[in-house]
Amino acid sequence: MSKKIPVKIIEPGTQKLEVYGQDNKKSDVSKTVELYESRKKIYVKKITGFFQQIRNVSLWLLMAAYFLTAWISYDGQQIIQFDLPARQFHILGITFWPQDFVLLSLLLIISAFGLFFITTLFGRVWCGYTCPQTSWTFIFMWIEEKVEGSRNQRMKLDKAGFDSKKFIKKTLKHSLWLLVAFGTGLTFVGYFYPIRELVPDLFTFSVSSGWTLFWIFFFTLATYLNAGWLREQVCLYMCPYARFQSVMYDQNTLAVSYDKERGDPRGSRKREIDHKDKGLGDCVDCGMCVQVCPTGIDIRDGLQYECIGCALCIDACDSIMEKMNYAPGLISYSTEEVLKGKTSKLIRPKSIAYAVILLIMIGTFSYSIFARVPLKLDVTRDRGALYQLTGMGKIENTYILTAMNMSNNTHDFTISVSGIESIKITTNTHITLKSGEVYTLPTSIEVDPEHMETSTYDVEFTIQSTDDKNLKATNESRFLGSVN
Repeated sequence: MSKKIPVKIIEPGTQKLEVYGQDNKKSDVSKTVELYESRKKIYVKKITGFFQQIRNVSLWLLMAAYFLTAWISYDGQQIIQFDLPARQFHILGITFWPQDFVLLSLLLIISAFGLFFITTLFGRVWCGYTCPQTSWTFIFMWIEEKVEGSRNQRMKLDKAGFDSKKFIKKTLKHSLWLLVAFGTGLTFVGYFYPIRELVPDLFTFSVSSGWTLFWIFFFTLATYLNAGWLREQVCLYMCPYARFQSVMYDQNTLAVSYDKERGDPRGSRKREIDHKDKGLGDCVDCGMCVQVCPTGIDIRDGLQYECIGCALCIDACDSIMEKMNYAPGLISYSTEEVLKGKTSKLIRPKSIAYAVILLIMIGTFSYSIFARVPLKLDVTRDRGALYQLTGMGKIENTYILTAMNMSNNTHDFTISVSGIESIKITTNTHITLKSGEVYTLPTSIEVDPEHMETSTYDVEFTIQSTDDKNLKATNESRFLGSVN
């Protein structure tokens, strides 16, 4: 028998495979393979099944949430709006400010550990069912299938010459893609520019800012290119999640898997023939799992980073198994341990660690939200002088108080100080702050030196709303003086 010598690099960009015969002499047969090749368009075959029904439900829910939430208002305010010029972020009736950045940080940490936790247990279910790239790609593929026909019809159409029929179909498809992309871009900008004002202003050419038009155009183009043209290229080359997901996988992680022990050796056969007698596995080598894959991989080659866990291949394989009167599950969500005939463990150190961290972050975030007071007070001591004596013999320190009203209403506030007996504010102690207003107030406090037993005291400033007892903020500073 002939044998193959390992591949040798002949020159940059090519590989040459040399084949040797039994006499160990090089055969005249050789093949040069390019290391780089252009992208081959993937034609995804339509398939129905259990997991596709789940995706349809999640897809409709996500689209409804995305396109409708921007139109929902509460108490005259859009429930989700990021007002960048005013530096206000309105989310579910709560107004957040740049000073609340720590809450955003906690939310991002929660999202990250949530993704890690889910991936450790169930693999890339995020990519397969809820990722925006996947969701919009499936919408665009649905439009393509409705306009150009089935997989074979689309392949035939692309190979055919350019005529009026092809022009009409291509024009209609891209027009519908652009329409969906425009709605996506318009809605996205509507979360930053009040959408009830944006839509009338846009269609009456009354949009005052050119940046608004730019961002609508930008996100329209991005959606059109990503979901219509790039598709799997975004998942394979642009998304970082595909690259570091392997760190979170282990032998107990659920992933779309092909059962080699059951499926191999592969081969075609008639349904009425007992394939076991012929030494064949359950895989009929129909190629359906490849035809339905949106990233163009063969799941039978094993776990691959290109797999997004969409389960199209599972539904496709199960449909063939049903026709052949074989048991379903040749391709299924499984773990390496199960495929080896062992028992898979859902609870393990890695999943426990992620769960504990996630719960701590959620608890911290929830407490921060419920304990949050939409009022902030900063105190800066005047560093130009340690202290000074007044004409009445009192010790005086000066400070700069900065108060910010982060609530949605105007309030009257009083300012007080505590920490030393007989301490009092000698400047204005009553202010009125509008919603979002930042007020800077020079303040002086004085103390009778008879009550000073040390040269340094911690003092606490308090700002309290006169009409809302829960609207209260404090901050500490130092009071300096001489010992009596």
